Amino acid sequence: MPFREINSRMVEATIAPGRRMFSQRGAMLAYRGEVSFTPNTQGGQGGLGAMIGRRVAGEAAPLMTVSGQGTVLFGHGGHHIQVVNLTGDTLYVEADRLLAFDGSLEQGTMFMGSQGGVMGMVRGQVTGQGLFTTTLRGHGAVAVMAHGGVIELPITPGRPVHVDPQAYVAHHGEVSNKLSTALGWRDMVGRGSGEAFQLELSGSGAVYVQASEEKL
Repeated sequence: MPFREINSRMVEATIAPGRRMFSQRGAMLAYRGEVSFTPNTQGGQGGLGAMIGRRVAGEAAPLMTVSGQGTVLFGHGGHHIQVVNLTGDTLYVEADRLLAFDGSLEQGTMFMGSQGGVMGMVRGQVTGQGLFTTTLRGHGAVAVMAHGGVIELPITPGRPVHVDPQAYVAHHGEVSNKLSTALGWRDMVGRGSGEAFQLELSGSGAVYVQASEEKL
């Protein structure tokens, strides 16, 4: 379900009969047509098991199921919005950054230690993500929130991208990631650059980076 970008902080979605979408509660700004909004209690595409997994992981965000026929304007907190179109691959993103997404996408939860081992878990603590993150897989569109605007950086084989963990928003594709450290004697005595940790992403896909080190 495509989104039409109204401006950097607002998107419009077309709701059609037989096709639903999910949005963060409180994200609806206005709508036209016969559209209904109901609390999502089944965990979306992926069912009750997916919902329980996310709640156990502390990675659940309150969602609304949006259905009917019409158009809906979405925005939240004045945050910048980035639309990501998935074509069968997987998006990795924190649940609280999800503004709205196509109901056909399969939702899940990934343990941070499965990508990078112990350093993957350390990454979760450094970025404030914790030990789990949300995954969305399939064909459809996702509207993601960020601070200060977003840039999409392509990741190609043999050319890894290094990102400040605090500026990381999301990534998709066949991408592996790990937290690397540049800790040296200057950092030990407090004279380092302040960039002691970097998130290294390699493979094939893209990473989204915000123009801020502030969490939502």
